[in-house]
Order: sequence, then structure tokens, then C-alpha cells
Amino acid sequence: MATKTLDKDTILEAIDKMTVLELSELVKAFEDRYGVTAAAPVAVAAAGGEQTEFDAVLTEVGANKILVIKAVRELTGLGLKEAKDLVDAAPKPVKEGVTKEEAEAVKEKLAEAGATVEVK
Repeated sequence: MATKTLDKDTILEAIDKMTVLELSELVKAFEDRYGVTAAAPVAVAAAGGEQTEFDAVLTEVGANKILVIKAVRELTGLGLKEAKDLVDAAPKPVKEGVTKEEAEAVKEKLAEAGATVEVK
């Protein structure tokens, strides 16, 4: 019995016609046969990589609450009431998911106003 060799376009066309369930079964069979996984390599790299996003968390307001509120407004663009509410709710993130440099800049600016900030 002769076997027919399929080119990649024919294989891809067949995959295009599969249902999600059929495709899932194909992936599972492929993994079992060849001892591989279809997991995204990006997830592995991200798990073992360095932290790229940081939070600047206001932990203590300090003695000069008004200066801290002004600094929070300047850093975040919040209105007076929102900035005051954020400061009153400390410990509270001022900026989340930013670069280490930006988080350190927030920390420095708020420290100048008398507040304590942690970069996480």
C-alpha cells in the first residue's frame, strides 16, 4: 500500500475545516505521539523572567497631607477629591503596572512631600 505525501497547504486546509473539538483532539494526539506540548513558550519565559511591571503604593502619608495630595494629583491627573480619597485610603496604590523607573519617580516625588511609598 503506497502512502501519499501531503504538502503543508493541504494539511492546513484540512485543519481549517476542523471543528474546535476535532482540532483539540488533533492537538492532543500530536502531543502524545511526539512528546511535545502546545503550551505557549511565552508563558514559560514570563514565569522565569524578570519583573517588568511595578506598583507604587502609598503606605504612609506623613505629616504634610496637603503636599502629598498635591503630589498625587500631579502624578495621576486625579481631581482634588479623588486624590484626597486615595491619600486617606493609604495604604493604596498610586500607580500600578508601570516601569521600575516610573515607580521610583513616583516614590521620590511623594517622599519629597513627606510620604512613604513602597515599590512592589
